Amino acid sequence: METSKIMRAGLIGSGIQASLTPAMHMAEARSQGFAYRYDLLDLDLLGGGTERLSALIKRAEADGFVGLNITHPCKQAVIPLLDTLSEDAATLGAVNTVVLRDGKRHGHNTDWWGFAEAFRRRLPDAELRHVVQLGAGGAGAATVYAILMLGADAMTIFDPDGGRAAVLVAAMKKRFPSARISAGSDLAAAMADASGLIHATPTGMANYPGLPLDADLLNARQWVAEIVYFPLETELLAEARRRGCRVVDGGGMAVFQAVGAFGLFTGCEADAGRMMRHFMALTGTGEAGDIRPGAVG
Repeated sequence: METSKIMRAGLIGSGIQASLTPAMHMAEARSQGFAYRYDLLDLDLLGGGTERLSALIKRAEADGFVGLNITHPCKQAVIPLLDTLSEDAATLGAVNTVVLRDGKRHGHNTDWWGFAEAFRRRLPDAELRHVVQLGAGGAGAATVYAILMLGADAMTIFDPDGGRAAVLVAAMKKRFPSARISAGSDLAAAMADASGLIHATPTGMANYPGLPLDADLLNARQWVAEIVYFPLETELLAEARRRGCRVVDGGGMAVFQAVGAFGLFTGCEADAGRMMRHFMALTGTGEAGDIRPGAVG
């Protein structure tokens, strides 16, 4: 790797000014001894929505970026703009990492692996008999894939867009034919039988406060996993803790997806433990650090 020039990467999405991804990437590069700049390309500030994607990617290519992370609401919209997709990204129909190399755009998904790593380290003995998930968008596709890869027996997926949920269910049934996967219509009934809940919508983010479901649907025998990490303690996690649920906050997924993306962008393996410690310092909490840092794989 040439270290005499600044390596550049960025994040495209809406409402991303509070993202900790730039700080994590740049701190890891400093620790490894090379110059690295990571920019935020915030659609809320730039104006427009997913229609800006093509122009932003072209701009990044012209500026010599090595890659782009992609977040809400662009993880699916970016796919037609890419030259190749990894097997995981193709299965998920969602991309969160685009490598720009040799004039080509290569789409990857490190979200699913990030969620799986965080979950298995935090709740290695979690019951996966029946998992309910809220959200079937780009992040939701990644978390469903991850929990099925970890061995979930059954999944019920809820989304306000029933068609989107049905498409995700069909894709996951092809990949995991032995699992029972369905789109849900009765959340109360599904939660009454659920061993765990995954929340994969923007609700709970600083810009989207609130709860994604009636808190009375939670009970102490369930675990609750969150994808939102800003704030790290969402209203959902606070309610879940009050009811005695074991929880997984969104910090681990944020760190491990960044570990994966950093390696794809730079060609250098990130130190997951060091990135976790930096994340903890940035958030002023030890919560995500309860996930044991260690060998990544």
